[in-house]
Amino acid sequence: MTTPSSLPERLVIFDGVCGLCDTTVQFLIDHDEAQTLRFTPMQGETAAQVRAKHPEIEGVDSIVFVERDGEKESVYLRSKAVFRIARYLDPGVRWLRVFGVMPQILADAGYDMVAKVRYRIFGKLEECRIPSPDVRARFLA
Repeated sequence: MTTPSSLPERLVIFDGVCGLCDTTVQFLIDHDEAQTLRFTPMQGETAAQVRAKHPEIEGVDSIVFVERDGEKESVYLRSKAVFRIARYLDPGVRWLRVFGVMPQILADAGYDMVAKVRYRIFGKLEECRIPSPDVRARFLA
């Protein structure tokens, strides 16, 4: 069982059967040179425990970012999650966070549009992909 103090400092919760989310997680792994991001599928045990503690996550079915500083946890949803995660990527793609200056209502509207069609465009996986052994330690159940 994952307890709040055992959660990693930076946790990306993603839809484990979404083709776009799967591609996004692979992109994050490739561009997180410091390897500070950890990942868990929305359908997993760790995500269920985080949802129990943070009811604002309930109903979110695409991506959530949780940052922990000691016992304090901050939860970021939708476009805020994307822009917050970008802070931890290598400098070559960290510039993407400049889009975070757009009004949140517009950023979330764009995010929601993509989220609504993601299965139609990127497909739905039968199950969560099993990561390669070299990145498996960065995933939680």
